Amino acid sequence: MVDRSKTLVSKVRWLVGQQLMKQGSLFCEVQEEETKVAFSSMQQRPMIQMNGRNFSSDNGDLLDVVVPPLAESITDGTLAKFLKNPGDRVELDEAIAQIETDKVTIDVTSPGAGIIQKFVAKEGDTVEPGTKVAIISKTGEGVTHVAPSEKTSEQAAPQAAPAEKIEKPKAETTVSEKPKPKAPSPPPPKRSATEPQLPPKDRERRVPMTRLRKRVATRLKDSQNTFAMLTTFNEVDMTNLMKLRSDYKDAFVEKHGVKLGLMSGFIKAAVSGLQNQPIINAVIDGDDIIYRDYIDISIAVGTPKGLVVPVIRNADKMNFAEIEKEINTLAKKANDGTISIDEMAGGSFTVSNGGVYGSLLSTPIINPPQSAILGMHSIVSRAVVVGGNVVPRPMMYIALTYDHRLIDGREAVFFLRRIKDVVEDPRRLLLDI
Repeated sequence: MVDRSKTLVSKVRWLVGQQLMKQGSLFCEVQEEETKVAFSSMQQRPMIQMNGRNFSSDNGDLLDVVVPPLAESITDGTLAKFLKNPGDRVELDEAIAQIETDKVTIDVTSPGAGIIQKFVAKEGDTVEPGTKVAIISKTGEGVTHVAPSEKTSEQAAPQAAPAEKIEKPKAETTVSEKPKPKAPSPPPPKRSATEPQLPPKDRERRVPMTRLRKRVATRLKDSQNTFAMLTTFNEVDMTNLMKLRSDYKDAFVEKHGVKLGLMSGFIKAAVSGLQNQPIINAVIDGDDIIYRDYIDISIAVGTPKGLVVPVIRNADKMNFAEIEKEINTLAKKANDGTISIDEMAGGSFTVSNGGVYGSLLSTPIINPPQSAILGMHSIVSRAVVVGGNVVPRPMMYIALTYDHRLIDGREAVFFLRRIKDVVEDPRRLLLDI
């Protein structure tokens, strides 16, 4: 009896197991079929739609355009302008935007080739290194291209004119209801002849200062507040230097590949003057005087965005051709906005040429942390006495503004006289006299 019970239990267990196995197989088949149906429906459905175009949600298609590292002393900048538009195609390292700092303008470049999907920052924003400013799609998916015709049609579509109100004709007014004539308004008060007339507000514009302009304004005001500035003047006969330039301009270009200008002659003269009067190349630091054993000449360059002052390093070791080449290189970079912080840092003396703009005379402001600045001016033919005779000569006024706390008038006058001697007779440089 017990054996039959065991046999019956075993059969029941076997039947249950077979049934479970069938159900499991059926369940697996159902799951597999559902997966196939789901995958098939996914293939038939379109991808995520964005802006009316297919857009892959895979982040591997997108590239973030971020602000590059700035110079060591610069922590942020202003997003000055975008150089491209959404929908434009860009290549690797192509400039997309410009960041303006208080010293230089820096390009934000594309990290790869693709199409600009959108901008995530706007012009005028303050941005730091690493700030995302745009998104690029490598495949161009998700980018909206607005055709010019679409814009035109949207702008040209006039708004529906509001329905005109139909006014009922008014009943004729009777004689008794006739309105009384209004009393004449008093005339406006007459302005006094001496009363100032302020300009209307609609003739004024308020715009924010650029970072470079604010930086220049701060430095110039600091210079005025720090230094005991004094300016001394002299005049230079430009006859010999201009003749030297005229006689050798073609040979100079053929030999060195650069034009011979007047600026190199003045820089060579300034180097000679600084070597004769080293106190002008020095600077006050607290209670000490720092004498510089090098001569780095800063040159003031006016650009559309403001004044920048790149530096000619070791000018005392350079010849005319090397100085001219360096001037051309630095001036081009300054005007293009590609000059670096290192190319403007330091400097022990500055030469500013306001004569290129027609300035006849000026009192230049010291460029800190320097102690003096030489101002050149326009060349004007004037009557001068030479050998007892009055003759016309090309003359230039030169000015030296210096820190009177450090430099006495004697050194300043001697320096300008050395400039005058060398420019009027460049042969002194060859003979070292």
